[in-house]
Amino acid sequence: MGADGAIAVDGFLEEETVPGDLHGSTARFRLTLSPTDERADEMILPCTVADPALAYAVIHDLVPGDKLRVTGHLRLRTPEDPMWLAVTALTVLETAPLLSDPPALATAVLERYGPYLCWFDADTTGVDVFTETGTWVGTAPAPDAISALLDAFEQRQATGGD
Repeated sequence: MGADGAIAVDGFLEEETVPGDLHGSTARFRLTLSPTDERADEMILPCTVADPALAYAVIHDLVPGDKLRVTGHLRLRTPEDPMWLAVTALTVLETAPLLSDPPALATAVLERYGPYLCWFDADTTGVDVFTETGTWVGTAPAPDAISALLDAFEQRQATGGD
């Protein structure tokens, strides 16, 4: 924690950023935090940006899949209102993987699930899954089977299997 009470956290931008007002002078986004790379430990942290220059960069430069380090002040309200991080500084640690084949963009999507990357192709029902370091995890027969595939992979890794 900084001298002014600011905290810094690392996480992944899972979805598009949005303007916080009509003029785009503020921004909002949600950061997925995975401190242990265990899916059970993941959390979504809503973030707001009030600085107009930083808000512009957030809205126009960030894309889903970017790994970010955000610094700011954690705000807590009431039990009915969520907590959020008022962001004062942001660093892009890793940019999202870019697809090199533009026609594939129309039929395929690359999504991040914590430390995993999933390749969804509209032409097939299977989902190819890799770790963020490029290790092949496998192919889920359908999107709703990704969790089972990841659980089996993590179990193999925990027991030292291939």
